[in-house]
Amino acid sequence: QALFNLLIPDHAADAFSPPRLSQPGLWDVLVEQLLGGLSRWDAEHFLFIAERGYLYEHNCAFFPLYPLSLRAVAEGALWPLHWLLCVRSRLLLSAVLLNSLFSVLAAAALYQLGCVVLQCRSVAFLAAILFSVSPANVFMAAAYSESMFAFLAFSAMWQLEKGQSWLSGLLFSLAAGVRANGLVNAGFFLYSCSKCFALQLQVGSGSMRTFPQLWKQLLSVASSVVLMCAGVFLPFALFQYYAYMRFCGPGTSPEQTVPKPLVQLALDKGYSLAAPNGVKPPWCSQQVPVVYSYIQDTYWNVGFLRYFELRQIPNFLLALPVTLLGSWAACTYIIANPRHCLTLGLERRKSEEEGKPRAGFCCPAVFVYVVHATVLLAFGFFCMHVQVLTRFLCSSSPILYWFPAPRLHEYEPLLWSEGTDDQTSASRCEESLLGKSGSCENPVVRLLLNYRSITLLSTCILGFFLSYWLLGLVLHCNFLPWT
Repeated sequence: QALFNLLIPDHAADAFSPPRLSQPGLWDVLVEQLLGGLSRWDAEHFLFIAERGYLYEHNCAFFPLYPLSLRAVAEGALWPLHWLLCVRSRLLLSAVLLNSLFSVLAAAALYQLGCVVLQCRSVAFLAAILFSVSPANVFMAAAYSESMFAFLAFSAMWQLEKGQSWLSGLLFSLAAGVRANGLVNAGFFLYSCSKCFALQLQVGSGSMRTFPQLWKQLLSVASSVVLMCAGVFLPFALFQYYAYMRFCGPGTSPEQTVPKPLVQLALDKGYSLAAPNGVKPPWCSQQVPVVYSYIQDTYWNVGFLRYFELRQIPNFLLALPVTLLGSWAACTYIIANPRHCLTLGLERRKSEEEGKPRAGFCCPAVFVYVVHATVLLAFGFFCMHVQVLTRFLCSSSPILYWFPAPRLHEYEPLLWSEGTDDQTSASRCEESLLGKSGSCENPVVRLLLNYRSITLLSTCILGFFLSYWLLGLVLHCNFLPWT
């Protein structure tokens, strides 16, 4: 990152790039040269919010928990460096440290979740490895909120699978304070409660199926769903209320305290400050004033099929791999479990009655995760800027790792035990795969040391960049806004 940040000049994009108000010192320049490549695009928003709060209206598209964490680390753990580094440098250093930690914790949470859901530790381990080397990994290192969200979301899913509903609700609520798509996680509670209620109806005695008992159980389930979902939606509602009071409240005119360069930036770029001169933004007069949807619509033109333009073909090509992977995973699961999908997984299966639940990607427990991934994929493809689809899905859904992991485990000979000739030995390589004992080496090291794998990987990467370069020549700069 530091090497390419020095060698490749930055593209002069029309993105948010606030001016530096303080004169950087020698150590600030060093930090910027080493880590400056991790502060581009949306990272500028998070760093600016952590330093100066929600000064501009479109900053409210980025939720507060991650910037608050950056500020806490910069003013807490890194406070001894305040005489060497300015606030901006300490925030950037905090982002790198926090995201490194959250990425490791997210991989560990994904592994634990895979062990519970897939009932196969070796496949769960490979899924965590795939998470660590996914194409979205750069956003897990940059000053983005993806790593923090992935850690909270995967941990909440794991706790819910263990039956820790309240702890899971707390983690899901925190995740909703990091990214807006955390609101979709309320569906896990809805499905979990519905599945428990359906199971009680199918295995309960005749007395439990009477109208009073049925009504009592239904009220209990409904109250649990309402409380848990309210907890998930609470951070979003509180943040929208804060934005309303900040930009629509009476007497909020911050020109006296905002530095002139930042006011000039707002004038040059058309950014809206907090109610300048008493003029309130249009969304304040809406019946339900939600700043988030207004920003997505006004500043980024987010909406159904709005991105379906000829000049966006390169962006759709960037999103094509993760789109195909997610669609392939959903189709594979539906074909393997048609009845389970038609009954929404609420029908008790014979394997459950016999106490022998299926394991692997096509097991019944994966159903809700497939639905979750499919909903996010459909929404992202048809309603969002598709170039963010890879990091959007890779930080939210374990399906993108659970689906290829069993195939890698089954078909990659380098992951099999030494001294065997068939694929069935792969299932007996679990302990050595986890690095505990045995003759099987670390699978990642074995893959990297294999000459054919490296040659194939290098050829694929080179071919990708050559193809993309040729595509850029054909479509020219009108189709590629970043050239």
